[in-house]
Amino acid sequence: MTSINETQRREIFHKVVATTAEKFADPNMNGVDWARIAKDAEGPILSSTDPVEFEQKINEMLQRLATSHIGFFHGIRPKSPGRIAIAATFLKAETSDGLRWMFQDVHPGGLAANAGIEPGDVLLQLSRQEIVPPGAATFALATDHEAVIRKRDGSTATVTLPVPASQSKKRPLIVPDQVVTSRRLSGTTGYVRVSMFPGMLGIDVARDMSAAVAALATEKLVIDLRGNTGGGIGCLRLMSLLCPDKRGAGYSLGRSQIEKRTTKEALPVFDKIPSSQWGVIPLIVKFGLAGRSVAVSSEGLGTAPHHGRVAMLVNEHSASASEMVAAFASEYRLAHLVGTKTPGKLVAASSFKVGYGYRIALPVGAYYTWQGIKLEGRGVTPDTEESATSEGLSEGQDTILAKALDVLA
Repeated sequence: MTSINETQRREIFHKVVATTAEKFADPNMNGVDWARIAKDAEGPILSSTDPVEFEQKINEMLQRLATSHIGFFHGIRPKSPGRIAIAATFLKAETSDGLRWMFQDVHPGGLAANAGIEPGDVLLQLSRQEIVPPGAATFALATDHEAVIRKRDGSTATVTLPVPASQSKKRPLIVPDQVVTSRRLSGTTGYVRVSMFPGMLGIDVARDMSAAVAALATEKLVIDLRGNTGGGIGCLRLMSLLCPDKRGAGYSLGRSQIEKRTTKEALPVFDKIPSSQWGVIPLIVKFGLAGRSVAVSSEGLGTAPHHGRVAMLVNEHSASASEMVAAFASEYRLAHLVGTKTPGKLVAASSFKVGYGYRIALPVGAYYTWQGIKLEGRGVTPDTEESATSEGLSEGQDTILAKALDVLA
């Protein structure tokens, strides 16, 4: 990355500060004195001649706002965590190689799974660098990463993870080959796993989830959202598969609506995912002026044999739109949640140019459940708590799924 001089750093810094003050979803800046924070951080940031340190200092300043979906980065080669880049999450674990990152959720069709990585495998090196907690494993986009893995059987494997370029400069997104997978666990119990909800309207993922549930046609259903990275409104279809009727799911408010104290009853209601691109035009007309402020209601798909007999698996990596689903299921008691508390990372976000190839990602809208609970920073607590352990993962056991089956028995 090319170095920038102090004048350029100053210009970028002031653009970051002004953009944050103008665009940040909460006009009260989450109760912190943003002007004071920026003033205190200005000196160290402007004196950071090293580009890496410059980026780090600005991110440290932004973290004072205590929210998810916020960050400062250069657009040439942004980095992403494993859950986005290779469709895998990690668990910090003591191993025979010392404290390491163990693969936890490995989604079918993702780069990690395609490379033969399994839950319980351990990451030793990435791009010839030893990775030891608390140092995180991050992946530059448009780059082939060589990873050294300790397999569950004790052997060592070297694999290549060809992380592609982002599908969008504004919002890095890498979609696995398979987003929805399903199988029958028994004669009466089906299993559907959803790794993310790609697409603005989620037409494809909605179709795939409906098809998977219909093909199973089981009396009981396990829905696995562990490690789900979130995404768009396609999650509405999964909510709709939990109940027969239309029910208020939640609502989002942009900054201007928050300032005006707009109520959910005053918002346009999104209650149907179109079956094809032709259905997008009426939505543009209906929601064109609403921006990020909209209410969400389940679609009313009718009765299904699994209604009232659903277990939903969540964990600390089930973020964003998957938390919308978990909260909906929890508020209406439509599923028994099993796993660990979700991270509370649920805001609408956008990125903005701040000069010289740099961008800032900011939350620009807040989401509330139908009962008015803001999930950001709060998360969803499962009905039955069960954590993944390094011992269980290394032995190939899925104790959380086993607990869910006990609940459904």
